[in-house]
Amino acid sequence: MKSPYAADNASIALGKTVYSTHCKSCHGTKGDGQGTKAASLDTEMKPFSSAGFKAQSIGEVFYKTMIGRKDMPKYEKKITDAEERWAVVNYIRSF
Repeated sequence: MKSPYAADNASIALGKTVYSTHCKSCHGTKGDGQGTKAASLDTEMKPFSSAGFKAQSIGEVFYKTMIGRKDMPKYEKKITDAEERWAVVNYIRSF
């Protein structure tokens, strides 16, 4: 799977806005898993800057973001715009 949207400055800026709304409370401002809700979760969140996260394909990140797993809810119904979906993936891959 490839993103139909380039990971350019505009996409990353849009992704940051979407991230602030939907992701920051758990994943933290810096994508380090230190958000305000992180301590209440059963799942340990690894930083987006970790080697394990960076090794994932963009398709894997997109799928996990939209479909969710464990403590992470599905975002396919919360982030419905395709450009915003890919923008948040581009943003979290920029950490």
